[in-house]
Amino acid sequence: MMRRAVSSARPLGETLEELVEKLGIKRKLQEYEAVERWGDIVGQQIARVTSATGITKGVLFVRVRASTWRNELTMRKEEIIRKLNHVLGEEIVKDIRFH
Repeated sequence: MMRRAVSSARPLGETLEELVEKLGIKRKLQEYEAVERWGDIVGQQIARVTSATGITKGVLFVRVRASTWRNELTMRKEEIIRKLNHVLGEEIVKDIRFH
């Protein structure tokens, strides 16, 4: 009679989360997600006139096609930061620089 090996298999998602934590790259992945999901999070109207170009130490850099939009987004910055962090599930974006 053959004995079966006891499997210690874990869900892949759980294993990946643990690996990301051990490698210390969780924050970088969340920052990357903020840049990549910018358009989805802020909506189609804003996404048409902007593009997130990068993030450094919690500062998200966003290129804006028109100064009028830059002014509007600057006034709505705190609201946008709250929305981004809510979707990301953690305080990843501390500031946004529109250029």
